[in-house]
Amino acid sequence: MDSHQLFGIGVSSAALSSYTSSSLPNKLLGSLKFEFGNSPSSPFSSQFDSDSLTTLSDSQEQYSSTENLSGISPPCSSPLETGSYFPRLSPSADGFCDIQLYSGRNSPSQQDVSCARNFKNALLELETALMSPDEEEVTRSKTLFGDQQGSVQRSMSWREDSRQGPSLIQRQTSLVIRPWQSIEVSQTEKRHKAIEDEVFLKQNDIPPGNLKQLLIACARALTENNNEMFEKLIEKARGVVSISGEPIQRLGAYMVEGMVARKEASGTNIYRALKCREPESKDLLSYMQILYEICPYLKFGYMAANGAIAEACRNEDRIHIIDFQIAQGTQWLTLLQALAARPNGPPHVRITGIDDPVNQYARGDGLEAVGRRLAAVSRNFNIPVEFHAVPVFASDVTREMLGIRPGEALAVNFPLQLHHTPDESVDLENPRDGLLRMVKSLSPRVVTLVEQESNTNTTPFYHRFVETLDYYLAMFESIDVTLLRNSKQRINVEQHCLARDIVNVIACEGKERVERHELFGKWKSRLTMAGFRQYPLSSYVNSVIRSLLRCYSEHYTLAEKDGAMLLGWKDRNLISASAWH
Repeated sequence: MDSHQLFGIGVSSAALSSYTSSSLPNKLLGSLKFEFGNSPSSPFSSQFDSDSLTTLSDSQEQYSSTENLSGISPPCSSPLETGSYFPRLSPSADGFCDIQLYSGRNSPSQQDVSCARNFKNALLELETALMSPDEEEVTRSKTLFGDQQGSVQRSMSWREDSRQGPSLIQRQTSLVIRPWQSIEVSQTEKRHKAIEDEVFLKQNDIPPGNLKQLLIACARALTENNNEMFEKLIEKARGVVSISGEPIQRLGAYMVEGMVARKEASGTNIYRALKCREPESKDLLSYMQILYEICPYLKFGYMAANGAIAEACRNEDRIHIIDFQIAQGTQWLTLLQALAARPNGPPHVRITGIDDPVNQYARGDGLEAVGRRLAAVSRNFNIPVEFHAVPVFASDVTREMLGIRPGEALAVNFPLQLHHTPDESVDLENPRDGLLRMVKSLSPRVVTLVEQESNTNTTPFYHRFVETLDYYLAMFESIDVTLLRNSKQRINVEQHCLARDIVNVIACEGKERVERHELFGKWKSRLTMAGFRQYPLSSYVNSVIRSLLRCYSEHYTLAEKDGAMLLGWKDRNLISASAWH
Protein backbone atom coordinates (compact mmCIF):
# COMPACT_ATOMS: atom_id res chain seq x y z
CA MET A 1 0.00 0.00 0.00
CA ASP A 2 1.44 3.33 -1.05
CA SER A 3 1.84 5.75 1.78
CA HIS A 4 1.57 9.49 1.38
CA GLN A 5 2.64 11.97 4.02
CA LEU A 6 -0.18 14.40 4.42
CA PHE A 7 0.70 17.19 6.87
CA GLY A 8 3.10 14.83 8.64
CA ILE A 9 0.46 12.09 9.14
CA GLY A 10 0.62 8.82 7.23
CA VAL A 11 -2.43 8.32 5.01
CA SER A 12 -2.72 5.35 2.69
CA SER A 13 -3.86 5.89 -0.85
CA ALA A 14 -6.64 3.36 -0.36
CA ALA A 15 -7.92 5.27 2.64
CA LEU A 16 -7.90 8.51 0.69
CA SER A 17 -9.81 6.89 -2.16
CA SER A 18 -12.44 5.44 0.14
CA TYR A 19 -12.76 8.71 2.02
CA THR A 20 -13.30 10.84 -1.04
CA SER A 21 -15.56 8.43 -2.89
CA SER A 22 -17.98 7.36 -0.19
CA SER A 23 -17.95 9.93 2.57
CA LEU A 24 -18.80 13.05 0.54
CA PRO A 25 -21.64 13.62 -1.94
CA ASN A 26 -20.49 14.10 -5.51
CA LYS A 27 -22.16 17.47 -5.74
CA LEU A 28 -20.10 18.71 -2.79
CA LEU A 29 -16.95 17.26 -4.29
CA GLY A 30 -17.58 19.16 -7.48
CA SER A 31 -18.57 22.50 -6.03
CA LEU A 32 -16.60 22.93 -2.81
CA LYS A 33 -13.03 22.18 -3.82
CA PHE A 34 -10.03 24.02 -2.43
CA GLU A 35 -6.47 23.55 -3.64
CA PHE A 36 -4.05 22.10 -1.11
CA GLY A 37 -0.34 22.44 -1.71
CA ASN A 38 2.36 20.38 -0.14
CA SER A 39 4.28 21.74 2.79
CA PRO A 40 7.65 22.66 1.29
CA SER A 41 9.11 23.15 4.74
CA SER A 42 8.11 19.82 6.20
CA PRO A 43 10.62 16.99 5.99
CA PHE A 44 7.76 14.53 5.96
CA SER A 45 5.65 15.90 3.12
CA SER A 46 5.36 14.26 -0.31
CA GLN A 47 3.60 14.99 -3.57
CA PHE A 48 -0.06 14.14 -3.80
CA ASP A 49 -2.94 14.94 -6.12
CA SER A 50 -4.92 17.86 -4.78
CA ASP A 51 -7.96 16.55 -6.64
CA SER A 52 -8.06 13.54 -4.32
CA LEU A 53 -8.86 15.69 -1.34
CA THR A 54 -11.56 18.30 -0.76
CA THR A 55 -12.00 20.33 2.38
CA LEU A 56 -12.55 23.79 3.72
CA SER A 57 -9.94 26.12 5.11
CA ASP A 58 -10.42 26.12 8.87
CA SER A 59 -8.35 29.21 9.37
CA GLN A 60 -10.24 31.58 7.04
CA GLU A 61 -13.93 30.62 6.82
CA GLN A 62 -16.29 32.47 9.12
CA TYR A 63 -18.58 29.42 9.07
CA SER A 64 -15.96 26.82 9.95
CA SER A 65 -16.80 23.34 11.16
CA THR A 66 -14.42 23.85 14.08
CA GLU A 67 -16.52 26.76 15.25
CA ASN A 68 -19.72 24.77 14.83
CA LEU A 69 -18.43 21.83 16.81
CA SER A 70 -17.15 23.91 19.65
CA GLY A 71 -20.44 25.66 20.26
CA ILE A 72 -18.57 28.88 20.98
CA SER A 73 -20.01 32.13 19.73
CA PRO A 74 -17.70 34.69 18.18
CA PRO A 75 -16.07 37.07 20.67
CA CYS A 76 -17.63 40.46 21.21
CA SER A 77 -14.97 42.14 19.14
CA SER A 78 -15.34 39.82 16.17
CA PRO A 79 -16.51 41.08 12.77
CA LEU A 80 -19.70 39.03 13.13
CA GLU A 81 -20.99 41.18 15.95
CA THR A 82 -19.59 44.54 15.03
CA GLY A 83 -20.91 44.31 11.48
CA SER A 84 -17.69 45.63 9.99
CA TYR A 85 -17.85 43.02 7.26
CA PHE A 86 -19.83 39.91 6.39
CA PRO A 87 -19.42 37.05 3.98
CA ARG A 88 -20.98 37.96 0.68
CA LEU A 89 -21.92 35.06 -1.56
CA SER A 90 -22.25 35.49 -5.29
CA PRO A 91 -24.26 32.94 -7.29
CA SER A 92 -22.23 30.58 -9.45
CA ALA A 93 -23.22 28.49 -12.42
CA ASP A 94 -23.88 25.36 -10.40
CA GLY A 95 -26.27 27.01 -7.98
CA PHE A 96 -23.76 27.53 -5.17
CA CYS A 97 -21.98 30.70 -4.20
CA ASP A 98 -18.57 32.24 -4.17
CA ILE A 99 -17.48 33.90 -0.94
CA GLN A 100 -16.79 37.62 -0.95
CA LEU A 101 -16.51 40.30 1.70
CA TYR A 102 -18.39 43.53 1.72
CA SER A 103 -18.69 46.37 4.19
CA GLY A 104 -21.60 46.47 6.60
CA ARG A 105 -22.60 49.76 4.99
CA ASN A 106 -23.69 47.94 1.79
CA SER A 107 -26.98 46.05 1.88
CA PRO A 108 -27.28 42.45 0.71
CA SER A 109 -30.03 41.71 -1.80
CA GLN A 110 -32.69 39.07 -1.38
CA GLN A 111 -30.73 37.02 -3.87
CA ASP A 112 -27.69 37.29 -1.60
CA VAL A 113 -29.69 36.07 1.38
CA SER A 114 -31.13 33.18 -0.58
CA CYS A 115 -27.69 32.28 -1.86
CA ALA A 116 -26.30 32.47 1.68
CA ARG A 117 -28.93 29.98 2.79
CA ASN A 118 -28.09 27.67 -0.11
CA PHE A 119 -24.43 27.88 0.79
CA LYS A 120 -25.24 27.20 4.42
CA ASN A 121 -27.11 24.06 3.37
CA ALA A 122 -24.05 22.97 1.41
CA LEU A 123 -21.79 23.50 4.43
CA LEU A 124 -24.20 21.54 6.59
CA GLU A 125 -24.16 18.65 4.12
CA LEU A 126 -20.37 18.68 4.03
CA GLU A 127 -20.07 18.75 7.80
CA THR A 128 -22.62 15.95 8.21
CA ALA A 129 -20.77 13.87 5.62
CA LEU A 130 -17.48 14.39 7.45
CA MET A 131 -18.99 13.30 10.76
CA SER A 132 -21.08 10.37 9.48
CA PRO A 133 -19.96 6.75 8.94
CA ASP A 134 -19.10 5.79 5.38
CA GLU A 135 -22.21 3.64 5.05
CA GLU A 136 -24.72 6.13 6.41
CA GLU A 137 -26.73 8.21 3.99
CA VAL A 138 -26.45 11.91 4.40
CA THR A 139 -29.85 13.29 5.30
CA ARG A 140 -30.37 16.71 3.84
CA SER A 141 -31.62 19.46 6.06
CA LYS A 142 -34.99 20.70 4.84
CA THR A 143 -34.68 24.05 6.53
CA LEU A 144 -31.75 26.15 7.64
CA PHE A 145 -33.00 26.72 11.18
CA GLY A 146 -34.12 23.44 12.69
CA ASP A 147 -33.40 19.99 11.34
CA GLN A 148 -34.31 18.10 14.48
CA GLN A 149 -33.37 14.77 12.90
CA GLY A 150 -29.94 15.85 11.84
CA SER A 151 -26.83 15.36 13.96
CA VAL A 152 -26.40 19.09 14.60
CA GLN A 153 -29.11 21.61 15.44
CA ARG A 154 -28.57 25.27 14.75
CA SER A 155 -30.62 28.35 15.56
CA MET A 156 -29.81 31.75 14.17
CA SER A 157 -31.28 35.09 15.10
CA TRP A 158 -31.86 37.77 12.54
CA ARG A 159 -33.08 41.32 12.81
CA GLU A 160 -34.67 43.65 10.34
CA ASP A 161 -33.09 46.99 9.82
CA SER A 162 -35.02 49.37 7.58
CA ARG A 163 -31.80 50.85 6.31
CA GLN A 164 -29.57 47.79 5.98
CA GLY A 165 -31.98 44.90 5.54
CA PRO A 166 -31.51 41.53 7.23
CA SER A 167 -28.28 41.22 9.18
CA LEU A 168 -26.86 38.46 11.28
CA ILE A 169 -26.52 39.50 14.91
CA GLN A 170 -25.82 36.20 16.61
CA ARG A 171 -25.42 32.59 15.82
CA GLN A 172 -26.09 29.85 18.35
CA THR A 173 -25.06 26.27 17.99
CA SER A 174 -26.15 23.28 19.97
CA LEU A 175 -25.10 19.67 19.66
CA VAL A 176 -27.19 16.53 19.78
CA ILE A 177 -24.57 13.80 19.73
CA ARG A 178 -25.44 10.22 19.00
CA PRO A 179 -23.28 7.46 20.53
CA TRP A 180 -21.21 7.01 17.38
CA GLN A 181 -20.67 10.70 17.03
CA SER A 182 -18.22 11.07 19.93
CA ILE A 183 -15.74 9.04 17.90
CA GLU A 184 -16.43 11.11 14.80
CA VAL A 185 -16.01 14.38 16.69
CA SER A 186 -12.69 13.13 18.05
CA GLN A 187 -11.56 12.21 14.54
CA THR A 188 -12.56 15.63 13.26
CA GLU A 189 -10.62 17.31 16.03
CA LYS A 190 -7.62 15.20 15.16
CA ARG A 191 -7.86 16.33 11.56
CA HIS A 192 -7.98 19.94 12.68
CA LYS A 193 -5.02 19.35 14.99
CA ALA A 194 -3.04 17.84 12.11
CA ILE A 195 -3.61 20.99 10.07
CA GLU A 196 -2.53 23.16 13.01
CA ASP A 197 0.59 21.02 13.38
CA GLU A 198 1.42 21.50 9.71
CA VAL A 199 1.02 25.24 10.09
CA PHE A 200 3.45 25.07 13.02
CA LEU A 201 5.96 23.19 10.87
CA LYS A 202 5.58 25.73 8.08
CA GLN A 203 6.08 28.59 10.50
CA ASN A 204 9.30 26.95 11.69
CA ASP A 205 10.42 26.61 8.07
CA ILE A 206 11.49 22.97 8.15
CA PRO A 207 12.53 21.89 4.66
CA PRO A 208 12.42 18.17 3.78
CA GLY A 209 15.20 16.18 5.37
CA ASN A 210 16.56 19.07 7.45
CA LEU A 211 17.19 17.42 10.81
CA LYS A 212 18.79 20.56 12.23
CA GLN A 213 15.59 22.57 11.70
CA LEU A 214 13.52 19.69 13.07
CA LEU A 215 15.56 19.70 16.27
CA ILE A 216 15.15 23.46 16.55
CA ALA A 217 11.39 23.06 16.09
CA CYS A 218 11.41 20.52 18.95
CA ALA A 219 13.15 23.06 21.16
CA ARG A 220 10.65 25.76 20.20
CA ALA A 221 7.70 23.52 21.06
CA LEU A 222 9.34 22.67 24.37
CA THR A 223 9.92 26.34 25.10
CA GLU A 224 6.27 27.16 24.37
CA ASN A 225 5.05 24.21 26.49
CA ASN A 226 3.34 22.79 23.41
CA ASN A 227 3.55 19.22 24.69
CA GLU A 228 1.47 17.61 21.96
CA MET A 229 3.55 19.19 19.23
CA PHE A 230 6.77 18.37 21.08
CA GLU A 231 5.87 14.69 21.31
CA LYS A 232 5.08 14.54 17.60
CA LEU A 233 8.26 16.32 16.59
CA ILE A 234 10.49 14.39 18.97
CA GLU A 235 9.19 11.11 17.57
CA LYS A 236 10.00 12.30 14.06
CA ALA A 237 13.49 13.24 15.25
CA ARG A 238 14.01 9.88 16.96
CA GLY A 239 13.34 8.19 13.65
CA VAL A 240 16.24 9.90 11.89
CA VAL A 241 18.99 10.33 14.52
CA SER A 242 21.76 7.78 14.88
CA ILE A 243 24.96 7.59 16.91
CA SER A 244 26.69 6.10 13.85
CA GLY A 245 25.26 8.41 11.19
CA GLU A 246 26.23 11.79 9.83
CA PRO A 247 27.47 14.44 12.30
CA ILE A 248 24.02 16.05 12.67
CA GLN A 249 22.44 12.63 13.22
CA ARG A 250 24.95 11.69 15.88
CA LEU A 251 24.67 15.02 17.66
CA GLY A 252 20.89 14.89 17.26
CA ALA A 253 20.75 11.62 19.19
CA TYR A 254 22.17 13.36 22.27
CA MET A 255 20.17 16.54 21.75
CA VAL A 256 16.93 14.53 21.61
CA GLU A 257 17.72 12.77 24.87
CA GLY A 258 18.60 16.09 26.44
CA MET A 259 15.26 17.62 25.45
CA VAL A 260 13.31 14.62 26.72
CA ALA A 261 15.22 14.81 29.99
CA ARG A 262 14.43 18.51 30.25
CA LYS A 263 10.72 17.92 29.67
CA GLU A 264 10.66 15.19 32.31
CA ALA A 265 12.83 17.25 34.69
CA SER A 266 15.30 14.37 34.83
CA GLY A 267 18.32 16.15 33.40
CA THR A 268 20.22 16.30 36.67
CA ASN A 269 19.67 12.59 37.34
CA ILE A 270 20.89 11.68 33.86
CA TYR A 271 23.92 13.95 34.21
CA ARG A 272 24.86 12.31 37.50
CA ALA A 273 24.15 8.84 36.14
CA LEU A 274 26.46 9.50 33.20
CA LYS A 275 29.21 10.29 35.67
CA CYS A 276 28.55 7.11 37.61
CA ARG A 277 28.47 5.00 34.46
CA GLU A 278 31.82 6.18 33.17
CA PRO A 279 33.96 3.29 31.90
CA GLU A 280 36.94 1.94 33.73
CA SER A 281 39.55 4.63 34.27
CA LYS A 282 41.96 3.08 31.79
CA ASP A 283 39.20 3.05 29.14
CA LEU A 284 38.17 6.63 29.78
CA LEU A 285 41.77 7.75 29.65
CA SER A 286 42.08 6.07 26.29
CA TYR A 287 38.94 7.88 25.02
CA MET A 288 40.29 11.21 26.18
CA GLN A 289 43.63 10.42 24.62
CA ILE A 290 41.91 9.62 21.32
CA LEU A 291 40.10 12.97 21.41
CA TYR A 292 43.42 14.66 22.21
CA GLU A 293 45.04 13.02 19.18
CA ILE A 294 42.30 13.33 16.54
CA CYS A 295 41.37 16.97 17.25
CA PRO A 296 43.73 19.86 17.97
CA TYR A 297 41.46 21.56 20.51
CA LEU A 298 43.24 20.43 23.67
CA LYS A 299 46.67 20.70 22.08
CA PHE A 300 45.85 24.25 21.03
CA GLY A 301 44.88 25.24 24.56
CA TYR A 302 47.90 23.57 26.12
CA MET A 303 50.35 25.08 23.63
CA ALA A 304 48.93 28.59 23.93
CA ALA A 305 49.00 28.50 27.75
CA ASN A 306 52.43 26.88 27.99
CA GLY A 307 53.88 29.39 25.53
CA ALA A 308 52.55 32.33 27.55
CA ILE A 309 53.90 30.88 30.82
CA ALA A 310 57.31 30.09 29.32
CA GLU A 311 57.53 33.62 27.90
CA ALA A 312 56.47 35.33 31.14
CA CYS A 313 58.81 33.23 33.32
CA ARG A 314 61.75 32.81 30.95
CA ASN A 315 64.30 34.35 33.34
CA GLU A 316 62.89 33.02 36.63
CA ASP A 317 64.66 30.46 38.79
CA ARG A 318 61.63 29.53 40.87
CA ILE A 319 58.25 29.07 39.23
CA HIS A 320 54.97 28.20 40.92
CA ILE A 321 52.15 27.02 38.62
CA ILE A 322 48.61 26.85 39.99
CA ASP A 323 46.48 24.65 37.74
CA PHE A 324 42.75 24.95 38.45
CA GLN A 325 41.93 21.70 36.66
CA ILE A 326 45.00 19.56 36.42
CA ALA A 327 43.23 16.37 35.25
CA GLN A 328 46.09 13.92 34.45
CA GLY A 329 48.75 16.65 34.45
CA THR A 330 49.50 15.94 30.78
CA GLN A 331 49.71 19.63 29.90
CA TRP A 332 52.89 20.16 31.89
CA LEU A 333 55.01 17.39 30.39
CA THR A 334 56.12 19.42 27.35
CA LEU A 335 56.60 22.62 29.39
CA LEU A 336 58.81 20.82 31.90
CA GLN A 337 60.88 19.37 29.06
CA ALA A 338 61.33 22.85 27.59
CA LEU A 339 62.28 24.36 30.96
CA ALA A 340 64.75 21.53 31.58
CA ALA A 341 66.57 22.44 28.35
CA ARG A 342 67.21 26.08 29.28
CA PRO A 343 70.85 27.09 28.60
CA ASN A 344 71.32 28.48 32.10
CA GLY A 345 69.90 25.39 33.76
CA PRO A 346 66.36 24.33 34.73
CA PRO A 347 64.37 26.30 37.30
CA HIS A 348 62.76 24.84 40.38
CA VAL A 349 59.12 24.22 39.51
CA ARG A 350 56.30 23.79 41.97
CA ILE A 351 52.88 22.75 40.68
CA THR A 352 49.69 23.08 42.71
CA GLY A 353 47.05 20.85 41.20
CA ILE A 354 43.41 21.68 41.89
CA ASP A 355 40.68 19.36 40.68
CA ASP A 356 37.08 18.45 41.35
CA PRO A 357 37.25 15.47 43.75
CA VAL A 358 34.37 13.88 41.83
CA ASN A 359 36.62 13.63 38.77
CA GLN A 360 38.82 10.96 40.29
CA TYR A 361 37.30 8.46 37.85
CA ALA A 362 39.20 10.23 35.04
CA ARG A 363 42.47 9.22 36.65
CA GLY A 364 41.38 6.02 38.34
CA ASP A 365 42.98 7.50 41.45
CA GLY A 366 43.30 10.70 43.42
CA LEU A 367 45.67 13.54 42.65
CA GLU A 368 48.48 11.37 44.00
CA ALA A 369 48.55 9.72 40.57
CA VAL A 370 49.41 13.07 39.04
CA GLY A 371 52.16 13.56 41.57
CA ARG A 372 53.72 10.23 40.63
CA ARG A 373 53.63 11.12 36.93
CA LEU A 374 55.30 14.49 37.55
CA ALA A 375 57.92 12.84 39.73
CA ALA A 376 58.80 10.54 36.84
CA VAL A 377 59.22 13.56 34.54
CA SER A 378 61.47 15.18 37.14
CA ARG A 379 63.77 12.15 37.18
CA ASN A 380 63.81 11.62 33.43
CA PHE A 381 64.63 15.24 32.50
CA ASN A 382 66.62 16.21 35.57
CA ILE A 383 64.42 19.12 36.60
CA PRO A 384 63.34 19.70 40.20
CA VAL A 385 59.53 19.40 40.40
CA GLU A 386 57.43 19.68 43.55
CA PHE A 387 53.73 18.78 43.51
CA HIS A 388 50.99 19.96 45.87
CA ALA A 389 47.46 18.49 45.59
CA VAL A 390 44.31 20.51 46.40
CA PRO A 391 41.27 18.22 45.84
CA VAL A 392 38.48 20.80 46.12
CA PHE A 393 36.09 22.58 43.79
CA ALA A 394 37.62 25.68 42.21
CA SER A 395 35.03 27.98 43.75
CA ASP A 396 36.01 26.73 47.23
CA VAL A 397 39.72 27.45 46.86
CA THR A 398 41.13 29.96 49.33
CA ARG A 399 44.46 31.75 49.38
CA GLU A 400 45.58 29.67 52.34
CA MET A 401 45.19 26.41 50.38
CA LEU A 402 47.68 27.50 47.73
CA GLY A 403 50.82 27.82 49.87
CA ILE A 404 52.11 31.00 48.21
CA ARG A 405 55.84 31.51 48.83
CA PRO A 406 57.79 34.72 48.34
CA GLY A 407 60.34 34.80 45.55
CA GLU A 408 58.34 32.54 43.21
CA ALA A 409 57.07 33.67 39.83
CA LEU A 410 53.41 32.74 39.99
CA ALA A 411 51.49 31.46 36.94
CA VAL A 412 47.78 30.60 37.17
CA ASN A 413 46.14 28.34 34.60
CA PHE A 414 42.38 28.07 33.87
CA PRO A 415 42.13 25.27 31.24
CA LEU A 416 38.49 24.92 30.06
CA GLN A 417 37.48 25.16 33.70
CA LEU A 418 36.38 28.64 34.74
CA HIS A 419 32.96 28.23 33.10
CA HIS A 420 32.20 25.54 35.72
CA THR A 421 32.34 28.14 38.48
CA PRO A 422 28.88 29.74 38.95
CA ASP A 423 28.43 33.46 38.45
CA GLU A 424 25.94 36.07 39.63
CA SER A 425 23.09 34.48 37.68
CA VAL A 426 23.33 31.39 39.90
CA ASP A 427 24.76 32.66 43.17
CA LEU A 428 24.35 36.21 44.43
CA GLU A 429 27.88 36.07 45.84
CA ASN A 430 29.18 35.60 42.28
CA PRO A 431 31.89 32.94 42.87
CA ARG A 432 33.21 33.31 39.31
CA ASP A 433 34.22 36.94 39.67
CA GLY A 434 35.17 36.32 43.29
CA LEU A 435 37.67 33.67 42.19
CA LEU A 436 39.22 36.05 39.69
CA ARG A 437 39.57 38.74 42.36
CA MET A 438 41.21 36.25 44.71
CA VAL A 439 43.70 35.27 41.99
CA LYS A 440 44.39 38.94 41.31
CA SER A 441 45.29 39.39 44.98
CA LEU A 442 48.09 36.84 44.51
CA SER A 443 49.86 39.19 42.04
CA PRO A 444 50.53 36.47 39.45
CA ARG A 445 53.13 36.99 36.75
CA VAL A 446 50.68 35.57 34.19
CA VAL A 447 47.18 34.08 34.08
CA THR A 448 46.22 31.85 31.15
CA LEU A 449 42.61 31.31 30.15
CA VAL A 450 41.36 28.70 27.68
CA GLU A 451 37.59 28.49 27.16
CA GLN A 452 34.94 27.25 24.77
CA GLU A 453 33.80 30.04 22.48
CA SER A 454 30.10 29.56 23.15
CA ASN A 455 27.33 31.57 24.78
CA THR A 456 25.33 29.29 27.08
CA ASN A 457 25.60 30.90 30.50
CA THR A 458 22.59 33.17 31.02
CA THR A 459 20.98 32.65 27.61
CA PRO A 460 17.32 31.44 27.71
CA PHE A 461 16.78 27.79 26.84
CA TYR A 462 15.72 28.15 23.21
CA HIS A 463 18.68 30.34 22.21
CA ARG A 464 21.00 28.21 24.32
CA PHE A 465 19.78 25.11 22.48
CA VAL A 466 20.45 26.66 19.07
CA GLU A 467 23.90 27.81 20.21
CA THR A 468 24.76 24.35 21.56
CA LEU A 469 23.53 22.70 18.37
CA ASP A 470 25.69 24.99 16.23
CA TYR A 471 28.76 24.64 18.46
CA TYR A 472 28.83 20.88 18.83
CA LEU A 473 27.83 20.27 15.22
CA ALA A 474 31.09 21.91 14.19
CA MET A 475 32.96 19.73 16.66
CA PHE A 476 31.23 16.54 15.50
CA GLU A 477 32.04 17.46 11.90
CA SER A 478 35.70 17.86 12.79
CA ILE A 479 35.71 14.41 14.39
CA ASP A 480 34.07 13.01 11.28
CA VAL A 481 37.09 13.72 9.06
CA THR A 482 39.38 11.62 11.25
CA LEU A 483 37.42 8.59 12.46
CA LEU A 484 35.07 6.42 10.43
CA ARG A 485 31.37 6.73 11.23
CA ASN A 486 31.09 3.07 12.20
CA SER A 487 34.18 3.29 14.38
CA LYS A 488 33.54 2.11 17.92
CA GLN A 489 36.30 4.41 19.11
CA ARG A 490 34.52 7.42 17.66
CA ILE A 491 31.22 6.44 19.29
CA ASN A 492 32.96 6.04 22.67
CA VAL A 493 34.75 9.37 22.34
CA GLU A 494 31.52 11.25 21.59
CA GLN A 495 29.48 9.44 24.22
CA HIS A 496 31.95 9.65 27.09
CA CYS A 497 33.76 12.92 26.36
CA LEU A 498 31.01 15.14 24.88
CA ALA A 499 27.49 13.77 25.44
CA ARG A 500 27.40 14.46 29.18
CA ASP A 501 28.20 18.14 28.68
CA ILE A 502 25.54 18.42 25.97
CA VAL A 503 22.87 16.92 28.24
CA ASN A 504 23.85 19.26 31.06
CA VAL A 505 23.58 22.38 28.89
CA ILE A 506 20.16 21.38 27.52
CA ALA A 507 18.43 19.58 30.37
CA CYS A 508 19.64 21.28 33.56
CA GLU A 509 19.02 24.66 35.15
CA GLY A 510 20.13 26.61 38.20
CA LYS A 511 23.02 25.24 40.20
CA GLU A 512 22.65 21.87 38.52
CA ARG A 513 23.76 23.35 35.20
CA VAL A 514 27.53 23.52 35.50
CA GLU A 515 28.34 23.92 31.79
CA ARG A 516 28.02 27.72 31.55
CA HIS A 517 30.18 28.92 28.69
CA GLU A 518 30.78 32.55 27.78
CA LEU A 519 32.26 34.23 24.74
CA PHE A 520 35.71 35.75 24.93
CA GLY A 521 34.28 39.27 25.03
CA LYS A 522 32.53 38.48 28.31
CA TRP A 523 35.64 36.87 29.79
CA LYS A 524 37.61 39.94 28.80
CA SER A 525 35.13 42.14 30.67
CA ARG A 526 35.32 39.96 33.77
CA LEU A 527 39.11 39.90 33.86
CA THR A 528 39.36 43.63 33.20
CA MET A 529 36.91 44.37 36.02
CA ALA A 530 39.01 42.16 38.32
CA GLY A 531 42.05 44.35 37.57
CA PHE A 532 43.89 42.32 34.91
CA ARG A 533 45.46 43.55 31.70
CA GLN A 534 46.00 41.43 28.63
CA TYR A 535 49.39 39.82 28.15
CA PRO A 536 50.49 39.57 24.51
CA LEU A 537 50.67 36.02 23.18
CA SER A 538 53.92 34.90 21.60
CA SER A 539 54.10 35.21 17.81
CA TYR A 540 56.37 32.17 17.85
CA VAL A 541 53.69 30.09 19.58
CA ASN A 542 51.19 31.37 17.05
CA SER A 543 53.32 30.10 14.16
CA VAL A 544 53.86 26.73 15.87
CA ILE A 545 50.09 26.30 16.28
CA ARG A 546 49.52 27.14 12.62
CA SER A 547 52.00 24.46 11.66
CA LEU A 548 50.20 22.04 13.95
CA LEU A 549 46.83 22.70 12.30
CA ARG A 550 48.23 21.83 8.87
CA CYS A 551 48.68 18.29 10.16
CA TYR A 552 44.93 17.94 10.69
CA SER A 553 42.50 19.47 8.21
CA GLU A 554 42.35 22.56 6.02
CA HIS A 555 39.00 23.37 7.62
CA TYR A 556 40.61 24.34 10.93
CA THR A 557 41.08 28.09 11.31
CA LEU A 558 43.21 30.24 13.58
CA ALA A 559 42.43 33.90 14.12
CA GLU A 560 43.70 36.65 16.39
CA LYS A 561 41.08 38.94 17.88
CA ASP A 562 41.26 41.43 20.75
CA GLY A 563 44.56 39.95 21.90
CA ALA A 564 43.27 36.37 21.97
CA MET A 565 43.79 33.42 19.65
CA LEU A 566 40.66 31.70 18.38
CA LEU A 567 40.70 28.17 17.04
CA GLY A 568 37.73 27.28 14.82
CA TRP A 569 36.23 24.83 12.40
CA LYS A 570 35.27 26.44 9.09
CA ASP A 571 33.39 29.64 10.03
CA ARG A 572 32.72 28.70 13.68
CA ASN A 573 35.15 29.68 16.47
CA LEU A 574 35.34 26.92 19.08
CA ILE A 575 38.19 27.64 21.53
CA SER A 576 39.70 30.89 22.74
CA ALA A 577 43.10 31.27 24.41
CA SER A 578 44.34 34.42 26.13
CA ALA A 579 46.91 35.54 28.70
CA TRP A 580 46.62 38.19 31.45
CA HIS A 581 48.77 39.88 34.05
